[in-house]
Amino acid sequence: MSEWLMPILVIDGAAVATVDAAAAEFSPGHVVVEDDLIVAVGDGPAPEAPGATVVDGRGCLVTPGLVNTHDHLYQWITRGYAQDNSLFEWLTVLYPVWGQLDAELQFAAASAALARLALTGCTTTTDHHYVFPRSGGDLLGAGIAAAQRIGIRFHPTRGSMDLGVSSGGLPPEHTVEDIDTILTACQQAVDTHHDPGFGSMLQIALAPCSPFSVTGDLMRQSALLARDLGVRLHTHLAETRDEEEFCLAQFGARPVDYVESLGWLGEDVWLAHCVHLSDSDINRFAATGTGVAHCPTSNGRLGAGIAPVTELLAADVAVGLGVDGGCTEHRAMANELREATLAARFRLGPGALSARQALRMATVGGARCLGRERELGSLEPGKLADIALWQVDGLGLADVVDPVWALVYGPSAPLRLLLVNGKTVVADGELRTADTAAVAREARTAAATLRRRAND
Repeated sequence: MSEWLMPILVIDGAAVATVDAAAAEFSPGHVVVEDDLIVAVGDGPAPEAPGATVVDGRGCLVTPGLVNTHDHLYQWITRGYAQDNSLFEWLTVLYPVWGQLDAELQFAAASAALARLALTGCTTTTDHHYVFPRSGGDLLGAGIAAAQRIGIRFHPTRGSMDLGVSSGGLPPEHTVEDIDTILTACQQAVDTHHDPGFGSMLQIALAPCSPFSVTGDLMRQSALLARDLGVRLHTHLAETRDEEEFCLAQFGARPVDYVESLGWLGEDVWLAHCVHLSDSDINRFAATGTGVAHCPTSNGRLGAGIAPVTELLAADVAVGLGVDGGCTEHRAMANELREATLAARFRLGPGALSARQALRMATVGGARCLGRERELGSLEPGKLADIALWQVDGLGLADVVDPVWALVYGPSAPLRLLLVNGKTVVADGELRTADTAAVAREARTAAATLRRRAND
């Protein structure tokens, strides 16, 4: 057929969960990729495509690649610290350790974290990096280099902290920067790295860290700068009761009220955690188009609470999933689907969140948070070829009547294939872009180096 041009890849015979607006599913069905785009999705056998590479998808489920909307890649090399602490206690332990980071350690940590994400079905990820030691070198650039090494679509943020402990904040003074340094670095990061075009593999956002580590002046100026530059905004918000008490004591307002007064609600904003929200908060998110990165494993690990995801989705708030940082040692993107459904059902019962709602959050919901729902998050002709193919016919999964339910609730499904921008990143459960043994060695060495520096 003349319309098929090389190179073409056909996934044929798989169950297909498109996660499109109609929630179309096919079993068996097909997906056809040409270069970096999806060109056909449908029921039954694929159309003939002479010369195409054909992947036999029988026994598999094909979904959009998963989108990780909140993470701290550098924290990969500080997992296992402060095991039984609350968020504020955990941060107090870790801030001095993170203050010893440099670009070499960041590259090792980010490479390992990104490899793990890819091996668990993630094709696009954020990175909220907010610790920039004065002698640490180019930590943002190191994370970007790691993403290029692994081959994952990357949305790093230039984070920041300027409210040290001497001014009533939580972080120690040696981990914070002044506003002028931060804003200059943010401008440079966007000028140097941000690609706003269709199919972009790299987009920058601005991300002051949290109400307890950032001044209102920095929040306000960051919002103005981001909107002038045409990039998105991200921060932690309403994660714990401690944070709410801090905001009431320091600013006389609850977290959402506080950030709203600083210009921080809007379609260009997505907020991490949002565990402790009122009905009014949810309504304002819906009215302004503000997104939420739901991090169920992190919230459980730190005992922060359970986010009102059912209510957020009912209000049509854009909700994505995030693995978060070093407080989620498992760090498997696919695992967050199960944790999200369980957390919602712990709170509200069996109808609180379905497997398909969880898959939607992990794909097109995340794409909405990042402003890329026209490019990513569903299997539709014209969208980018970010695709996960899961083996669901092995021991532990073969007897499950519904492949989507099997992916969410069954044992970890082996990843048969992961495409990012049409390129193979994982095949038959193996990372094809980097040597995982070498990546693990580098991360182990980096973790030991960081511990040694922190203890000196």
